[in-house]
Parts: sequence; C-alpha cells; structure tokens
Amino acid sequence: MIQGTMSSAGKSLLAAGLCRIFKQDGWKVAPFKSQNMALNSFVTADGFEMGRAQVMQAEAAGVEASVLMNPILLKPTSDRKSQVIVNGRVVANMDARDYFEYKKQLVPAVMEAFEQLSSDNDVIVIEGAGSPAEINLRDNDIVNMGLAQMVDAPVLLVGDIDRGGVFAQLLGTLDLLAESERERVKGLVINKFRGDLSLLEPGLRELEARGRVPVTGVVPYMKLSLDDEDSLTERFGESLREKQPSAGAGVKICVIRLPHISNFSDFSVFDQFAGQGLLFSYIDKAPELRALSPDMIIIPGSKNTIGDLRWLKESGIADAVTDFAGRGGVVMGICGGFQMLGQWVSDPAGVEVDKGSREQGLGLLKVTTDLESEKITRQVSLEIEDAGGFFGFLKGKSVSGYEIHAGKTLLESGKVFEGPVETGSSNVLGTYIHGFFDQGDIALSFVRALAERKGIKFGVENGSRTVDFKAFKESQYDLLADTLRKSLDMKSIYKIIGLPEKKEARHGQV
Repeated sequence: MIQGTMSSAGKSLLAAGLCRIFKQDGWKVAPFKSQNMALNSFVTADGFEMGRAQVMQAEAAGVEASVLMNPILLKPTSDRKSQVIVNGRVVANMDARDYFEYKKQLVPAVMEAFEQLSSDNDVIVIEGAGSPAEINLRDNDIVNMGLAQMVDAPVLLVGDIDRGGVFAQLLGTLDLLAESERERVKGLVINKFRGDLSLLEPGLRELEARGRVPVTGVVPYMKLSLDDEDSLTERFGESLREKQPSAGAGVKICVIRLPHISNFSDFSVFDQFAGQGLLFSYIDKAPELRALSPDMIIIPGSKNTIGDLRWLKESGIADAVTDFAGRGGVVMGICGGFQMLGQWVSDPAGVEVDKGSREQGLGLLKVTTDLESEKITRQVSLEIEDAGGFFGFLKGKSVSGYEIHAGKTLLESGKVFEGPVETGSSNVLGTYIHGFFDQGDIALSFVRALAERKGIKFGVENGSRTVDFKAFKESQYDLLADTLRKSLDMKSIYKIIGLPEKKEARHGQV
C-alpha cells in the first residue's frame, strides 16, 4: 500500500509505476483504491463509473480497468456535499457528516472488491487517500490504515520534498500513528527531489534514526504526461510563459477552468505536441482570456453545470466567450460545457441545485437541457457524418469515448440529441463524449485546422512529429517505471511483499 503525508504527494504515480514494474517482472498485478474523491472519472466497458487514477494505473499494469479497482467514488458537488458512487452506481448526494456515518456500511463492498481482485492477481498495489495522520478521521477509516489493517498490507509512506518540510512531513505522520499502524510502515519514500542527492544524505540518516523506518528511495521530480487525479494537478499551475510556443508557431487552445471542472483528462492527448508550437492553457479569469487571444476555447465537463454557468457569467468569462464566438472564434463544449453552450439548462428535480432552477445558457447552440436524476454512463463509438463549417475536417472520422451526464438535451426540432456532435454555427460545436480527442488523429487534425486558419503550418510540414496517443502513454509508463527502478530499492520492496524479483518461468515462458 502506498500512503502519503498529504494529498498530491505522488501516491497515484508511484502506484502506477510499481504496477508497471511488477508487470514487466512477470507478475499479474492490479491497482486498488477503496475510496477516491475526484471529478476525473471513467466509464468501464460494462457501464460502471470509477476514478480516473485507477484507470491510469490499470493501463500501467496492462489490464482492463474494472470498477473493482475503485469501489467507492466521491464526486464533490459543492464545498460540503458529494455524489456518492458505490460499485459504479450513484447511491446518494451526501454532506460530509452524513457520509462519515454512512461509510461504515461500505466495508463489505470494499472487501468484496478487494478479494475478487486478489483471487485473480499476484500483486495488488493499493493507493491511500490524503494522509493517514488525519486523526479526526481515524474512526471507521476505510481508505488508509484502516484498510491496510483489513487486508494486512505493508505500507510505503511517501513525502513531497518539492513543497518543503519533507522530514517534518514524514516524522510528524509517523508520530501521529498508533503503534500498530506505525508497525505497518516498512519504508519511507521522498518524492519530487531536485538537486544533489549527496546533500540530502545526512538528513536521510537522521530520518531513519528518528523514524526507525528505512528510507526505501528518493524519487526525482519527473515531467510526465499522465492523467491527474483531481484539481490539485500541476497542469493548472503552469504559467503561460512556461508553455509559450516557439517563435513562428502559435496555435493557442484555451480550456476554461471551471470551479467544478471534471474530466480534464480529456485534454491529456495534447501533451504529445508539447514544444511543437502549441500553447495549451487553463484560464479562469476573463482579462487573461481576452489577453491570450486564443484560436479555440473549450468549455469542459462540470459536476455542477448550473453553478458553473452562473460563475461564467459572474466572472465575465461568458461575455468573453460569446464575443469571441461572435467574431468567428472556434468554441467547443464537452458534456457540461456542451449543456452551457445551449439556450437553457433546467433542474426540475433539484439534481444539482434547487428544484425548479433554470439558467439561461450562452446561446451558442440551439439546444436545451433538462437535468435528470438518472445518470447516463456508457462507452460509445460513433462516426461523425457531418460537422460543417470549420469542423468539416471531422466528417467521416470515428470517435470513441464515454458519456457521464445527468440530463437530456433536446435539439431545436424537439428531438433528443443522440449524435456524437452538434453544431450551432460554422464555428461552435458540442458533444457529450469524453475522450473525444483521443481517437486516431482527431487532436492533431484540430491543431492543424487551427493553424491553417491563421495561415501557419503545424505537423509534418514544419518538422513536428506525430505520435499515436496510446503509444505515447505507453512510453510514459515505461519512463516512469525506469525512473522508479533507479530510485527505489526494489530488492527491499520485493522482500516487503514476500515475492522474488522475477516470476519463475514456466515451460520456457514467464
């Protein structure tokens, strides 16, 4: 089990890297996180919703994602409430106190999922949540030390040196653990290290002496393009200057960073064009949006469509987007963003806000949406028959992905929207499909079309390389595994879990 001193200490990536290492060494491995709180989610082939981080880890392990890997998913709808999803299905919206009492009932679901995974795998790599030292939440814990005890898992404790105070993080966490919990911690890992390791070594010796736990590794700061779990992602913190394209290029795509942004993993595919003339930014202020002068604006998914639509108006971003579209700028909405681009979004049942709430949309698509209690979760694969205008290059292309939305969208004709895309004009498009850009050359086609529109070239013409997105992600998992092999004491880790470093060959094969 990988636990951390805080959120975003690097648990998800380290778990993914260990999954890839165990896979490479011949072991059948699967990830597990009993309870995930995140707005980045995924729909499995059988229509169940789960956290995106475990999907990423499953990819690293070379196995198909299953809701067994994440039996509980909490999707925040406000500062105090979350949608509770158990075994891939919504059970309720709860505030924090109600859920704290309710989660005791979920132990059987957690254990059943874990046992099913265990029966089919040699190794389970478990990811904790937040910190095990949140002593106010120790009672009925089902995600950190409480889970480690239930499944009898040894623990690696990870600290983030990039934020500072890593020795205090690790020693303070150990000090706040009960003795039985502390005994489960078999190794300490310092993550996101930059600099000369020899300067850190005196601190490591004292850390081991004070903590009475060996340091199992110091992992360097890594620049990888893999899906992030939640809004603590470093993607949002990167400045425009850091991402500025080289001179002579300059295709600029901007995603609106909504307060309840969800599934921003939809845009990971654009990372493969880093350094090739694409500026991809997340913006949450109207003056920055206007100053950027983007070529395309995307309104992403949201866990609170009406709330985020109101925020768009209050922040001035709504006016900036409609002005941009009015001048012919390319605008796209995905899922909740698609709903916001329409004429009206209504909530008759009180799914997101008060019953009977109704909010006027941006008016860029001739659609209306009624939010409904029943959530649609399904994988889709469709061909785009016609998109027209700027989006004409999409005609005949296949798109595949998944839908996660509560609501029915009606076209101007009164028919229910069922297609992959809907265009309101030559420069505005909406879709319910998450992962829309991942298939084939769709992402590259968008960037090239935007470049052509402003009279520049992008791609093979100017020496840029094209990478298949799946192959690109595989290369990132391998790079992660290679880095961890060099920085972690894998001999000790194999000893901790009681397995040899390589699975014995059978009949000449591993």
